[in-house]
Amino acid sequence: MNAFLGVEQSLTNRRWCGPSLEAERLAEAMVQETRLPAPLARVLVSRGVTPMEAAQFLEPTLRDLLPDPRVLLDMDRAAERFLHAVQAKERIAVFADYDVDGGSSAALLLVWLRDMGLQATLYIPDRIDEGYGPNVPAMQALAADHDMIICVDCGTLSHEPIAAAKGADVIILDHHLGAETLPDCVACVNPNRQDETGDLAHLCAASVVFLLLVEVNRLMRGQGHKGPDLIALLDLVALATVADVAPLIGCNRALVRQGLKVMARRARPGLRALSDVSRMDKAPTSYALGFMLGPRVNAGGRIGAADLGARLLSTNDPHEAEALAERLDQLNTDRRDIENRVREAALEQAQARGLDGPLVWAAGEGWHPGVVGIVAARLKEATNRPAVVIGLENGIGKGSARSVTGVDLGACVQRVAAEGLFVKGGGHKMAAGLTVEEGQLEAAMERLSALLAKQGAGSHGPRDLRLDSLLMPAAATPDLIEHIEQAGPFGQGAPAPRFAFPSVAISFAKRVGEQHLRFSFSDGMGPRLEAICFGAFDGPLGPALLQPGAQRFHLAGRLEINTWGGRTKVQLRLEDAAIAE
Repeated sequence: MNAFLGVEQSLTNRRWCGPSLEAERLAEAMVQETRLPAPLARVLVSRGVTPMEAAQFLEPTLRDLLPDPRVLLDMDRAAERFLHAVQAKERIAVFADYDVDGGSSAALLLVWLRDMGLQATLYIPDRIDEGYGPNVPAMQALAADHDMIICVDCGTLSHEPIAAAKGADVIILDHHLGAETLPDCVACVNPNRQDETGDLAHLCAASVVFLLLVEVNRLMRGQGHKGPDLIALLDLVALATVADVAPLIGCNRALVRQGLKVMARRARPGLRALSDVSRMDKAPTSYALGFMLGPRVNAGGRIGAADLGARLLSTNDPHEAEALAERLDQLNTDRRDIENRVREAALEQAQARGLDGPLVWAAGEGWHPGVVGIVAARLKEATNRPAVVIGLENGIGKGSARSVTGVDLGACVQRVAAEGLFVKGGGHKMAAGLTVEEGQLEAAMERLSALLAKQGAGSHGPRDLRLDSLLMPAAATPDLIEHIEQAGPFGQGAPAPRFAFPSVAISFAKRVGEQHLRFSFSDGMGPRLEAICFGAFDGPLGPALLQPGAQRFHLAGRLEINTWGGRTKVQLRLEDAAIAE
């Protein structure tokens, strides 16, 4: 296929690919059969939706898409034991991971139990002192004071710590890749257990917790009782799904779509306070969850107190919510400063090692464990290769890894751990965590690289930039965006449509902060369109567009509504540009 607009190599070294002739034909047929707008029809075709499926796809409902919780192994045992604990008023502890998914999962349980008149104990391990997942001292201490421990977003690989919880029943609600054997516990509900079908592998931990509560409410109805309102909890499920980069397919679409509606009511004190400190001035979107709210919830676990996020999401006290939100907002600012320093050092080291292999990695003494995951994501985005970033301290490295589409990173990390080159490691397809002895670092990275190469990592040249359609600036209207958003929510596995604007002139450009660029452009025949390019000066886009001279460009990006000062405008979020020949 010829390059779209003839762009074989953009300013960011990507080849542009447009829709195929077959896709265009199917989109035209979609318009004729459904009377939907052409841009929306193109999005549906790119998702593999047929005209017969279009109406249901555009209105995803939990009634149609939410699976029966009992299809997950151990769900029946988990629900029955949990309900017994609630009705017997047993002492319950919730052990959660320190990220957004873990915090949201914990909050789901804490809020549900509070509505049932029970106060559970929250325990979230310190990222630096305890690391990820259950540990023996913590589980022993919790077991001494509780009848039940529920591990959320963790626990599937924690055989020894689970065994140490003597005297307490343990339930695991997780989504990370399982090993051949499971911990000895009452139930391990995990769609990524090795003996599962994999049909629900796209669920995050909060969705697994939500399904447990669905099943518990069903059991209560069978007893003639009514459980807490589960629909009101969907804002937490939506936040976790987007922030944990779970693919927005199947029931995840319905969970996020409905969760955004719940969040828009601003009924949860923690999310309301967090939205206010994030300066969200419009209805929440999946972008806001992933890039505004999620990073702030994560900030506590990264560089502050690990339980701040879960406490914020579960509190029903507006004053506590405001205080926690302010603290998390400040921690997020501090996190960005730390991240920038580590990112610069990691990129310099990775470049010196070489960026053309199947794995890009960097390790440094004193790099904060709370930001290595974000930096790994930046390296992955810059190189289109799986990336690992490791912080070293006292001879031990703690690292995070991020993958590219089509490469199962979690399985490879787990394999290296099983072979003894990592002290421990695990995760899922797109992200993983690991611990490694400094003396084993080079050998472990070499082995991980070899495993990733077998899956095709690094075998491709510059990544393609896929574009959905050509558009003129005058056609970028609020009505167009409204039509397109019917196919949302957009995110991992379901990207928002990306448009190309051909041969336009930059009419105004201004640097914003250190790294961003705001500008406007036109084709000379219609109105100007405003645009923003985040991180423009991390690469070649900023310098090229800031001083364009008489040069014309092809621009590519996604459209959004920008509300500022009471005015609403369409804005292009620029992702790439190419010189127009």
